[in-house]
Amino acid sequence: MIKIGDVILPSFPLILAPMEDISDPPFRALCKSYGVDLMFTEFVSSEGLIRDAEKSAKKLDIFENERPIGIQVFGHDIDSMLRAVEKIEQVNPEMIDINYGCPVKKVVSKGAGAGILKDLDKMQKMTAEIVKRTHLPVTVKTRLGWDHDSIVINEVAERLQDVGIKALSIHGRTRKQMYTGKADWHKIAEVKNNPRIHIPVFANGDIKTPEDARQIRDDFGLDGAMIGRAAIGNPWIFMQMKHYLKTGELLDPPGVKQRLAMARKHLALAIEWKGERLGILETRPHYANYFKGIPNFKPFRIQLVTEDHLDNLFRIFDQIEDFYRSTDLF
Repeated sequence: MIKIGDVILPSFPLILAPMEDISDPPFRALCKSYGVDLMFTEFVSSEGLIRDAEKSAKKLDIFENERPIGIQVFGHDIDSMLRAVEKIEQVNPEMIDINYGCPVKKVVSKGAGAGILKDLDKMQKMTAEIVKRTHLPVTVKTRLGWDHDSIVINEVAERLQDVGIKALSIHGRTRKQMYTGKADWHKIAEVKNNPRIHIPVFANGDIKTPEDARQIRDDFGLDGAMIGRAAIGNPWIFMQMKHYLKTGELLDPPGVKQRLAMARKHLALAIEWKGERLGILETRPHYANYFKGIPNFKPFRIQLVTEDHLDNLFRIFDQIEDFYRSTDLF
């Protein structure tokens, strides 16, 4: 088993990565129903939290059936981060995760996210202050380094463990790579194999299939797999991975009927959480992923992402069902 503070996880947990505009409560609920072991929220801005910005505050919405869950926070100012931690504690997550990995320019240009990989002294100091300020276990998600010439992840792991973090998730790319190239799981395994490291080390990046999860566990010896983009439109992936890790057998991919049921449920949950207008808008980006690879789907996809009325959307779902019902895809 894996222990993070008071949270007990399976020996090889599957974790939902924090993804901006993706890892909201409706999406998390769907992933939870298919067996994810631990989830993190979208990253929330420390500056937004201390200003009581509505968008930031909304990201603190967590529900009992999502637990265990961690709230991920990012920022460049230590005082602002500490004040944000106080607000996060009020919603009582199981842990606080610090984002030291976001590669987006508007984040790193302020020295937040992966930007702090250029200043390890500040990273260590900020983390130490957060650990001291909160009673919650603190975890970190980061990258290998700023670029190929500054792979600093082993030093980062030692420094952050020394100041008290309870787990480390590593995306196997540098900031310069963004999401291009291939994630380097070997570099993540080097951290795990460092005899000084005793906290759990989770792998992130390019873990797309059940076979990938098995390789992360058996070949690289890592403590868990954090799944990001591969779960978008595919919350079944957690069930598929668990089944394969246990039995060595691959489950069949979901058919159109299952995908339709998931899209309907996602839309309903989004409306319940944010109201009809925002629920419809925020579910739109998911439709392409739910029905990815389905032949002759393009006309339906265009309708789904342009329709503004709830009754019409459910009518489109019915039309999709009628169209594919008699096919092997259903």
